[in-house]
Amino acid sequence: MKILFAGGGTAGHINPALAIAGYVRERQPDAEILYIGKTGGMEERLVPQAGFEFKGITVQGFSRKMTPAGIKNNIVTVKKAITGGRDAKKIIKEFQPDICVGTGGYVSGPVLRAAAKLGIPTIIHEQNAFPGVTNKMLAKHADRVMLAMPAARKHFKGNPRFVDTGNPVRGEIITADREESRKKLGLDERPVILSFGGSLGAQIINESLAEIIARSSKDGKYQHIHAYGQYGKWFPDLVKEKGGDPEAENMDIREYINDMPICLAAADLVIARAGAITLSEIQVKGKPSILIPSPNVAENHQYHNAMSLVERDAAVMIEEKDLTPVKLTEEIDKLAGDSERLALYASNARKMAIDDSAKRIYGVIIEVLATNKKL
Repeated sequence: MKILFAGGGTAGHINPALAIAGYVRERQPDAEILYIGKTGGMEERLVPQAGFEFKGITVQGFSRKMTPAGIKNNIVTVKKAITGGRDAKKIIKEFQPDICVGTGGYVSGPVLRAAAKLGIPTIIHEQNAFPGVTNKMLAKHADRVMLAMPAARKHFKGNPRFVDTGNPVRGEIITADREESRKKLGLDERPVILSFGGSLGAQIINESLAEIIARSSKDGKYQHIHAYGQYGKWFPDLVKEKGGDPEAENMDIREYINDMPICLAAADLVIARAGAITLSEIQVKGKPSILIPSPNVAENHQYHNAMSLVERDAAVMIEEKDLTPVKLTEEIDKLAGDSERLALYASNARKMAIDDSAKRIYGVIIEVLATNKKL
């Protein structure tokens, strides 16, 4: 079997492709796998690190601003789309895949269009409740449209062949044990609050959390694991300015969380953005959460992701425009102090989880190959 993957731009598009590719390799060690992504994109680093062959094409996204600069950008984008499509077609002809899998991001557009024109079966995976522009355009020509969230269906036009698969979640996330994880982290039975705003950090989340973290370092009410991100190295000083001690015994303040499976398993409450993969991990572990969607993403899709949990009584959402230290502290105290509500949110989040996403997607790949007589 020869499988071509395409997707990139953000970890939210890259990691699902790598999870699927990893599962395929487990089931069929002799499968040939190639990943096409953007030259210079983070996928150029992450894909080889995961042990898969990578080839890059030069593409860029459209600007939604109709300013002179935006129009100029879009003219360049069109030119790159043409050359990127030509380069993708050449790579596809050389590799001769049996199937092409797209996981979103503008780089997947020219690749899947070229594959479809060459008569190669194509399937796409949409991670969010509100699908990206590229996937919406590709859906009409795809053999299957795999969805992480059923709410995405209503945003597609035409009659795509949908399959609910969920988002692939790392095996170590699924298997991590709460008690063992708390022991490894040196935590006791006080409530554990896990918070993060992404690898770069989110300034408004850091600023809003500093108040309650400073308070907790003095009263010891909660145990905190907080990642302030690459651009939040000022955070410990802010906690000190507010009279707190970021190195108190109940504080675990760091730049980045490298052991997310352990930290997530140990947590009683999660405070995070509403990226698709983060939410899938929260659901698999059945964790109550306070979600702060990023407003700086395409189609405001994190808001729709968060609402999919809020509408099922599985999370609280605070929009960034309403976020303040006082508001966030109030919500944390209300939720962390209400064991019945925590249990309800945990149960409802767990009910939304799809544990076998990679297996389902693998099944779709096999089904499409068989239908197209590629097996």
